[in-house]
Amino acid sequence: MSQVLHTPPPTTSAPAKTGTGTDLRALAARHGLSVSGARPSLPEYVRQLWARRHFITAFATAKLTAQYSQAKLGQLWQVMNPLLNAAVYYFIFGVLLGTKHGVPDYVPFLVTGVFVWTFTQSSIMAGTRAISGNLGLVRALHFPRAALPISFALQQLQQLLFSMAALVVILLCFGVPVAASWLLAVPVLVLQFTFNAGVAMIMARMGARTPDIAQLMPFVLRTWMYVSGVMWSLDRVLADHRDLPSWVGPVLQANPAAVYIDLMRFALIDSFHANQLPTHVWLIATGWALLAGVGGFIYFWKAEETYGRG
Repeated sequence: MSQVLHTPPPTTSAPAKTGTGTDLRALAARHGLSVSGARPSLPEYVRQLWARRHFITAFATAKLTAQYSQAKLGQLWQVMNPLLNAAVYYFIFGVLLGTKHGVPDYVPFLVTGVFVWTFTQSSIMAGTRAISGNLGLVRALHFPRAALPISFALQQLQQLLFSMAALVVILLCFGVPVAASWLLAVPVLVLQFTFNAGVAMIMARMGARTPDIAQLMPFVLRTWMYVSGVMWSLDRVLADHRDLPSWVGPVLQANPAAVYIDLMRFALIDSFHANQLPTHVWLIATGWALLAGVGGFIYFWKAEETYGRG
């Protein structure tokens, strides 16, 4: 009669269950693992962004160089585009509508306004498509996504610096003397760049979620341009329309685009020094730069995990 051998049950204890979310998180933390694409803390995000400052600069320069690479006149279009816009605005508004009357140094006035406004307009438009237009890059590489809208704002700053060389020639040709006040253009550009980059980050987040915003922005920006005193003097318009509600004047004059345009005109055009710019205009310009720059950066950072998904 054959014996049936019974294998005794194993005496070793079963491994602890790690199926729950809490156990998995603890296990990952124990081995130094983290969620892929997780949003870092704000200080760490700033540190990562600073570490990639050379990439931001190189990316902006490469985009600027490639912008007109297929055109026969090449990089000359960086100066010709805003100049042609200024010429069109001069004919329509300065000549046909007569906005040049009563405005001293109208051509330098107009060209300065067009160049400074174009800087803001182009930065915001490029920022709107910064994420949605670069999904391949966003999904393929890991880097702080704020690098994209900032690099596009930097590209437009480089574009403006090319245009400023042409602006200096125009100022000299129309008899505007070189003055120490021209140095004020540097802090104006710093403040305006900070403002533009902040708004570009706000629009980049909104554009990543709703790409159709890019189709709406040209109409919004065109309206903003008309109320920013690019082609005419806001002071003269308000003086000629005293029947406007009392709140219209302060709102138009506190408009950030108008503030940066006025500061640049004050810095570069000698005839503007006749009316001393109030000190609070610099405070308003600084306030807009901090509000948009810091606020836009935090607003963009809060959605860092969502960019490139879907």
